Amino acid sequence: MTTVQPAGRPLRRDAERNRLLVLAAARRVFAARGLDAGFDEIAREAGVGAATVYRRFPERADLVDALFEQQIDEVVAQLKSAAVDPDPWAALRRFLRWGMEAQAHDRGLAEVLAEAGHGHEDLDRGRQRIEPLAGALISRAQQVGRLRPGVTPLDLLLPTTLFARVGTPEDADIRERLLTLLLDGLVVARTAPTPLPGSPATEDHLAALKSPRRGRSAPAARRPRPEGAPAAS
Repeated sequence: MTTVQPAGRPLRRDAERNRLLVLAAARRVFAARGLDAGFDEIAREAGVGAATVYRRFPERADLVDALFEQQIDEVVAQLKSAAVDPDPWAALRRFLRWGMEAQAHDRGLAEVLAEAGHGHEDLDRGRQRIEPLAGALISRAQQVGRLRPGVTPLDLLLPTTLFARVGTPEDADIRERLLTLLLDGLVVARTAPTPLPGSPATEDHLAALKSPRRGRSAPAARRPRPEGAPAAS
């Protein structure tokens, strides 16, 4: 017994080390490529074998849930901070700007916030935490007479998700310009149009939106498991 126990400890440490390597690599790959990025690509980024990724996360949903729970918590924290801002309109503007930039820098997060189902039960529960907080933020801005009636969370999520795809993650100026136009269309009254920041959009920005995006795979359409990878339990 005394010889077996110590021999097992390094294996447990190695397993946890590999799990953390896979999560860190998946965060980088999903941020750049979206949630449909292959496990082989994640394995290369992590410096481990593909079988190690499948062993730690037999289903894609397992990896996505583990990776984005923290980001969902951050969205909730931002909404709670906005809820105590004495200026509801400023709070709404700040949250929309933060959410737009967060999605611009993390394509995986943008897909998590935009998509429902796909077997990601933990993330679905996370979105259920977000929805009432976002609705309350909108209601506060409407109650003080700044945000036009009838606006819903999806009315804001759809355009800001689109804006997040404009340009590269570093092109915050053009996204700020588009957000300014959106907010001027949402505010109940203003004495004059808000001055537009940055430069106008270019044909390059439009071309980037036309480029094909990877679609999410259905659960039944999983990539073939490489030789030596364990079967899902």
